[in-house]
Order: sequence, then structure tokens, then C-alpha cells
Amino acid sequence: MGILADADIRTILTAVRTPRMNAIMERWVRTCRHELLDRTLIRNQRHLLHALHQFEQHYNEHRPHRALHQAAPLREAPQPITDPDELQRLRIHRHLRLGGTIHEYRRAA
Repeated sequence: MGILADADIRTILTAVRTPRMNAIMERWVRTCRHELLDRTLIRNQRHLLHALHQFEQHYNEHRPHRALHQAAPLREAPQPITDPDELQRLRIHRHLRLGGTIHEYRRAA
């Protein structure tokens, strides 16, 4: 813990009677490493904090989660498209985060 304190990182211990807390955080760290940090060259601490903030927004506001029926934690699941004519007119826009490291896709209005 001394190494983390030297880097101004606050350690949060697992709360009592929450055995899944470690599993949830381990999953988030694994996803962050696989989808962001393994593909990015980090220049300094400021760049790291910016990249983590962008990934956190993507993870909570856009990225679909299987356990939430393809919804992101901070938004509702999209309504399914059942009309074949609407599928023909469907337009998708791509939004890039972190210079294209993260891609987000949304329906165009």
C-alpha cells in the first residue's frame, strides 16, 4: 500500500459482507486493460487519467453489457427494430474516443 500512497492513489478496502466487490473490480480492471491499456501508449500520468476517464464514460454510458441485456449501466436498452422498411433506412454514425482507440456506434436521427 505504501507504493500506491506514494503515487497519490487512495486504497479502498473490500467492505464487510460484500464478497463480490473484488470480483466486480477485477472484471473492470481486466476489461480496461484488454480494451484500452493494451492498445495505448501512455505518455504520462495526465494522459493516463484522461484515457481512464474516457474509458469510464464509454464503459458506463455506451458499452453494452451482457448481464444488462445489451444496455449500458447508465442508459436503457435500445428498442428492437421490427419494421423491415426501417431496417432498410437505418443509418449508423461512428463516434471515436481517444483518437479511434474506442469506437461508439449510434443510430443517426
